[in-house]
Amino acid sequence: MCSMQLETVLVFMCVCLLGAAGRSTHRRAHRADGFKQSRLRRETTRVDGGSHKSGSPIFRRSPDMTKSPITKSEQLLRIDDHDFTMRPAFGGPPIPVGVDVQVESLDTISEVDMDFTMTLYLRHYWKDERLSFQSTNNQSMTFDSRLVKKIWVPDMFFVHSKRSFIHDTTTDNVMLRVHPDGNVLYSLRVTVTAMCNMDLSRFPLDTQTCSLEIESYAYTDDDLMLYWKKGNESLNTDDRISLSQFLIQKFHTTTKLAFYSSTGWYNRLYIHFTLRRHIFFFLLQTYFPATLMVMLSWVSFWIDRRAVPARVPLGITTVLTMSTIITGVNASMPRVSYIKAVDIYLWVSFVFVFLSVIEYAAVNYLTTVQERRERKLRNQLPCTCGIANPDEDMMMTTCYSGVDPNTTGTYGMPENGGRQERILAQLTLADGPSTSRVRTSRGYVNIWIDTHAIDKYSRVVFPGAYTLFNIIYWSIYS
Repeated sequence: MCSMQLETVLVFMCVCLLGAAGRSTHRRAHRADGFKQSRLRRETTRVDGGSHKSGSPIFRRSPDMTKSPITKSEQLLRIDDHDFTMRPAFGGPPIPVGVDVQVESLDTISEVDMDFTMTLYLRHYWKDERLSFQSTNNQSMTFDSRLVKKIWVPDMFFVHSKRSFIHDTTTDNVMLRVHPDGNVLYSLRVTVTAMCNMDLSRFPLDTQTCSLEIESYAYTDDDLMLYWKKGNESLNTDDRISLSQFLIQKFHTTTKLAFYSSTGWYNRLYIHFTLRRHIFFFLLQTYFPATLMVMLSWVSFWIDRRAVPARVPLGITTVLTMSTIITGVNASMPRVSYIKAVDIYLWVSFVFVFLSVIEYAAVNYLTTVQERRERKLRNQLPCTCGIANPDEDMMMTTCYSGVDPNTTGTYGMPENGGRQERILAQLTLADGPSTSRVRTSRGYVNIWIDTHAIDKYSRVVFPGAYTLFNIIYWSIYS
């Protein structure tokens, strides 16, 4: 009986505890719901602007739909409401498109291909009212290349370009900025290789002017008016731009009209830049070696005419070296049909080297002719030198002597009285075989052989003529 009462008491206590816990949980849930509803009412009141303080910085900033994350750019610009395949203000006056350029680098200048490579920032400015949007703080919106494909942009291209591309590392280097009033800035980074017609008649002492031409491909001047936005100030260059072979003298811009017989007139913008070639490289690689080869060929004028193994290889070596220099220079140049300044210098130097070889050939030939005449003279004039030979009636020997020619007769003596090689022949006339052993000197004959006359004149004429040529050459081309 007592145990049953104890169980009844325990069950009653458990029921009371469970009931109290349920009521407590219900009150906490009800309190939480009330807190959420109160917070929601305060946030709604703040958004509606019913009871906030005017000095709070949170509520001082006015809402801007351009920065709202729930608004798409296509919806804000109303791209789907317009046909952007047609230019702005179609059917009306031509749309003005301003252009400015920032030259980043001038990479290469090629004389062989007659072209240049340039990297630049090309910017376009125009107004398209179809892109205007509402903005309370007049802030612009910036987009990348994905939006460019959905709107109208000017169709610019580079006239006479061989290759060009838009940089795409790490993404397409294209920027589109739209202002609330419809003004648009379209910028892109481009590398272009374009043709440059060079006049190499004064190479390497030349100055070249190249041009980069920008034009609309489809729109004539009736539809699109292309112009430099700020005149010459529209072209900006990097001060660090430099080239190995050229000095950049100046950049400037011009505007002209280009006519095509089948399509009409187009506005064309020009970027001109003037380049002056550095001469020091060519002085070291071309002019100085050629001059040294010419001077080396003059050394043969001071070598004895009898030293054939010394003079002939010297002349042949200088001729072959000049041929190598000429070939090396022409290998790096285009095959133009006119004569360049460097060709004149190299070929004149080659002629001087070749003439030095011809000069020795003339000296050698005249020496051979003179020796033949001497043999004939020896056969005609019996003579003895010193003691007579008892076995022969007459004898002729040649010996070098310092005898004064005024005391003897002269034969073949030059009129200039310069330095000559003298061959003194002592002649004795014998009356007959009986007197052949008797040394009777009837007379002396000096034979003058002027074998160095051509070499002597060449030592003066060749350097003088080459110096005169250099004076005329550098005065004309420099």
